[in-house]
This record gives sequence, structure tokens and C-alpha cells, in this order.
Amino acid sequence: MFTVVAMLIALMGCGSSGSKGGGGTANTTVSHAGINKIKHIVVIEQENRSFDSYFGTFPGANGLPRDASGSFTTCVPDPKAGDCVKPFHDTSDVNQGGPHSVYVANVDINKGKMNGFVKSAEIQPKSCVGNNDPACNGGSPRNVMGYHDATEIPNYWKYAHDFVLQDHLFEPNKSWSLPQHLFLVSGWSAKCSKANDPMSCVSELKNPDYPPDYAKLHGETPTAPNYAWTDLTYLMYKNKVSWGYYVTKGTEPDCENDQVACQAVKQSASTPGIFNPLPWFTTVHNDGQTNNVQDSTKFFDQARSGTLPSVSWVIPSGPDSEHPPSSINAGQAWVTRVVNAVMQSPDWNSTAIFLTWDDWGGFYDHVVPPVVDVNGYGLRVPGIVISPYARRGFIDHQTLSQDAYLKFIEDDFLGSARIDPKTDGRPDSRPDVRENATQLGDLVADFDFTQTPRAPEILPTHP
Repeated sequence: MFTVVAMLIALMGCGSSGSKGGGGTANTTVSHAGINKIKHIVVIEQENRSFDSYFGTFPGANGLPRDASGSFTTCVPDPKAGDCVKPFHDTSDVNQGGPHSVYVANVDINKGKMNGFVKSAEIQPKSCVGNNDPACNGGSPRNVMGYHDATEIPNYWKYAHDFVLQDHLFEPNKSWSLPQHLFLVSGWSAKCSKANDPMSCVSELKNPDYPPDYAKLHGETPTAPNYAWTDLTYLMYKNKVSWGYYVTKGTEPDCENDQVACQAVKQSASTPGIFNPLPWFTTVHNDGQTNNVQDSTKFFDQARSGTLPSVSWVIPSGPDSEHPPSSINAGQAWVTRVVNAVMQSPDWNSTAIFLTWDDWGGFYDHVVPPVVDVNGYGLRVPGIVISPYARRGFIDHQTLSQDAYLKFIEDDFLGSARIDPKTDGRPDSRPDVRENATQLGDLVADFDFTQTPRAPEILPTHP
């Protein structure tokens, strides 16, 4: 099944050495003719992988830099050992990763040198309770320099080879899981000083209102967060665009506030949390749409019956999330199951799947993130587009972030209306309109709406 990919690996040996700069090719204006052939958008968000850690040796991509002989030119300092660590092929199914807070992002980037990753992973905790040192669960800090290829993640490489791989997709903010999931549905992460007052909110990448479990951890009174700024569901409700946010029952993939060592927090559609923040948005309550947050079993039922909403967000449970120390194989199997369900659905011929990972998880990446505003971008993460209209074997070098998902949804279903305080009828105090950032590319470039819809490619969940 993976002969073509294997041959490419053998023939080419590695990805392109690429540039250390943040941008890919120049973003160009593309025609939106045909975009409305997409009636269903499915966003699958996994956890904690950098682009180089999954696709650093993918043929043709801006991957791990090499010299003419094929040797890696990167060697990241290991302050404790007094040497440096080159990228290495990690065949392990379980990795430890590293810390991934706002502070750590700046250490890893190190003013554009991109050489702080091992140093960050060596931060020694006073104890393993409430800390994110990989040593807390038995890993070596040097593991952050490991990368995988089609040997460990064949389905991901198959999707990337046959559909579209994005090699300049950045986390929208330099931080951990909660801010990222807020950006995913609203284009912002903030903290509001007055309940239900969108003008009282200010940017916050470390601690947007604490989830109750985190408040308890710090001896504070558990109270429900109040996300008062405007999210995408507000515009979709106004325009009668259906949506579903599908949460897998089990445990949260990440610890509260970017810790690694913690007691697992239960997760379900009925328990708002880091990975299920929409029930805490004022707009979702005001619009009476809290029931749109559903168990992921409903997603599979709706895919089977051809009743998917216009927009779906699909969120894994901890064991299927790929968040270290969860199994890569289990995460790939979960994603494959979701993709197969869409491909076998009556809705396949009108669907676009956007697959990504929420943040870099401490793993090495060589590309300097572009600066678009005070909040980001964060580090580079993998992005794959799967659709019957996706271009075949295309590598998108545009500068993108997950803000591009909001932009595509708005262009497809909302007549290009934006989450914009000046135009959306619900002013908030966000610093900018992320979808309009001049650096941000256009996902329409990943599609060919003139082609005959492509047949499904059903892959084994455990290849």
C-alpha cells in the first residue's frame, strides 16, 4: 500500500533543506470559484507534534536541513552534557516530548536561532507534581530531536503523499493547548475582567480563565470560565450555518496549564474543559447552542447517515491524542477511523478535512515562526488537507496558521464575513482580525474544484 511513499523516501532520502525563515512561497490571490462545492468541513485536531518531528524527511517539503552529502546540518546544544544533539530517527511508538508554555516557546526559538529545545527539556522540577519536565515520565530530554517517517506513521505519510501537505502551517499562538483551542474556534485567547462583557477582555496566552480543575489544583475556588469575546459560532448561528463540536469521552489529552505530570481529568461532551471550551463562551449560551457540543459517537453516526453539519470539530481523548506519552499508533488509528468514516459517508463528495496538531509539544522544528501580532504565530506544526477536490501530491508552501480554517469557513459559508468587531455586530477588544493578516495564505490554493471528485482511499487503522 505504501510502496510509492517508500520509493520516494529511498530515492530522495530527505526533505528539502529549505529556508530557516518563517515564510514559504509568497502568498498569492487565488480564485474562490467552486469553493461552495464544499458543504462540509471537518477539522481534526491532534496533539503536540512539530512539523519536523513528523515530516522533517518528507520528500519535497521544507524539512530538516541537510548538506550536499545528506547529513543533517542542525545540532542543538545540550547544556548538561556539554555537547549537541542532531536529529535522529526515533522508531519508538511513545515519545516524551518537552514543555510547551509561552516561556518555553521563546527559549526554543531563542531569537530565531531555533536551538533551545534540549535546554527547555532539561529544566529540572522541584518535584514532578504540576511540572512538565519530560524526566517526570521517564524520558530523555534529548528525545525532542527525534523524528518519525513512514515507518512509524505510514497513514499520515500516505495522506500527505496523495492529498495536500502544508509545510508552513504554524500554531496561531506561542503557547499550550487551552489557548490554541480558543484560537481554533474564535481567533483569539483572552481573559475577561467582567462577566459577559466582550470589551473587558485582553490577550492572555498563559492562563485564560482557569478551568475549575486547575483552580482546585492551586487552592482556588473552582468557577466556570467566562469567555465573553466573539467566537465563530456566533456568526454561524446568525447565518443559519450548522456546526458540531465532537468530544471523545475519556480523559483530557493534556494536563491543566501545560503540566505533564498530573492526575488525569475526565472529559466528555458534558464536561467543559481545555479541549471543550465552547460551552464557556457567552455566545454559545445566548444562542442556545450548547447541545451542539456532542459525543464523538454522534459524529460517526452522522457521517454514516450523511447528516454531517456544515462545520465539525473532532477532538480525541488522551490515549488517542498523540500527546506524549500517548501512543503514536493509537493516535494515527483514531485519525484514520475519522477519515475513513467521512470517506465512506454520503457526504464525502462535498467534504474537506483539515488535519492538524495543536502545538509543537517541545519537539524540534527548524523554521522561525513569523510574527503577526503580540500573540504569535507559534511554532510550526503539521497540516494535511484531505478532500475529493484536494490537489494530488501537492505541498503547500504558503504561510498558514490554523486561523486559515476560520478564514476558509467564513469564505465558504458566510460570504467572507469575519469575526471582526467593526462589522460582526458584536464588538470585542481583540487586537486584530487574524483572518485578515497579510501573511496568512488561502487554503483554496489546496483545491482543484474543476477536477472530478476523487474516490475515497480507505486505509487500515493499524497498518
